[in-house]
Amino acid sequence: MSQDQVTPPTVTSEDIHTIADDSFTERNVCLVTGGASGIGRATALAAAGNGLTVAITDLDEDGLDETVARGEELDLDGRIEPIPGDLTVDDDIERIVAETAELGDLKYLANVAGMQHIDSIEEFPMEAYDRMHEVMLRAPLYLSKLCIPHFRETEDGEGCVGNMASIHAHYVTSDKVAYNVSKFGLRGLTQSIAAEGDGKIRAFSVSTGYVKTPLVTDQLRDTAEQRGISVQEVVEDVMLGQSRVKEMMEPIDVGNLFLLGFSDLGRHLDGGDLLFDGGVTLTYE
Repeated sequence: MSQDQVTPPTVTSEDIHTIADDSFTERNVCLVTGGASGIGRATALAAAGNGLTVAITDLDEDGLDETVARGEELDLDGRIEPIPGDLTVDDDIERIVAETAELGDLKYLANVAGMQHIDSIEEFPMEAYDRMHEVMLRAPLYLSKLCIPHFRETEDGEGCVGNMASIHAHYVTSDKVAYNVSKFGLRGLTQSIAAEGDGKIRAFSVSTGYVKTPLVTDQLRDTAEQRGISVQEVVEDVMLGQSRVKEMMEPIDVGNLFLLGFSDLGRHLDGGDLLFDGGVTLTYE
C-alpha cells in the first residue's frame, strides 16, 4: 500500500447511512467542529443526509465552503451552514455556539477537530502541546459547557455530545504525546458529561484506527522520518501492522457512527466508547 492508496475519498450519497429517527429533522441542529475536511466534513454530510440542520466550524473558510458545496451537490435533506472560528479563542467559541443556536434547536455536538505533531517527549515543543490541548481537549469541554443549556431547551430536553477519540485513547504509540494525552482526556470528558446528564444529556466517544483523512496522510512522511523507515512501511507496519482488518476506514464510516450514536438507536450509549479499530487494541499475536 502506498500513500496514493490512503488518499481521502469523496463522500457520495450512497455512502451515507440514513436512520429513521423522529429527532432527525431540520428543526434540530448539529454543530460539527473540524468541518472543513476529513471526518468533520463527513460527519456534517452524514448529519445533513439524515435531515438535520448542520453548523460547521473550522479555521479553514475555503474548506468550509467546499463542505457546503458538496452537501448542495448531493442534494441532502438538511442544510449546512458555515461558521468560521478559532477553537483556541474563547470569544470565537462563544460566538460559534450562539450563531449555531440561531439556526434552530441545538441538540447535537460533534467534537471532531484535531491536529497532530510528531516528536519524542524530550523534543516535543510545548507551544505545540498547548495548541493541541486547546483545540482537542479544552475546546470540546467549553463547547459542551455552552451547548448543554441549549440541549435542555429543546422540545424533549435531550441532547448528545459525540467526541472523536482514537485508538490512541486506549493504546498509545511513540512520538505523539500531545495527541495521546488529548484523546485519553476526551474519554474522561465523555464520561463526565454522562455522569451529570441523567440520561437525558448523553455523551459518547468514537475510537478508530487510522482513517483516510488529510491528518493521516500529512503525517506519513514525518512518521517515516522519525522512525527511519519508508512511507510504505509506515502504512503497512505502523498503521495497519497490528490491525486484523487490513483496510483503513473512510471518513464517512466514522461520520455514520456519529449519527448512530446521536440517534435513538444509541439511547443506551452514554459515556461509552465506540471502538472500531480493526482489532488493534484487543488482540495480540
